[in-house]
Amino acid sequence: MIKGLRTVIYPTPDLAQGKDWYTQASGVAPYFDQPFYVGFAVGGFELGLVPDGQPGQTGAKAYWGVDDIEAEVARLLALGATVHAAVQDVGDGIKVAELNDPFGNVLGLIQNPHFDPQTVR
Repeated sequence: MIKGLRTVIYPTPDLAQGKDWYTQASGVAPYFDQPFYVGFAVGGFELGLVPDGQPGQTGAKAYWGVDDIEAEVARLLALGATVHAAVQDVGDGIKVAELNDPFGNVLGLIQNPHFDPQTVR
């Protein structure tokens, strides 16, 4: 049985640059920092960076929760992200956006007023 989001891994050709950008983007420092993997604990979930692989926009997408999607998009754009798909209301008060990180990966954001953290297993 699938139990929900646990880890999202982004390939990052320059691991030091990726670590710096995602530290600023997530607001947390990595808890695991090795030449083969950098791990961040973000809201109870794992955001990982690896130095190998090819960043891209056609693979799986993960959407990270935010409280104010417009403000978060503006903040990440100021850090060097670009718009992949603008903020859109997908119904029932839920809004999503997709940004390109500086390395070419798609970083999804979701503002979902119905998300219940008590259901995370």
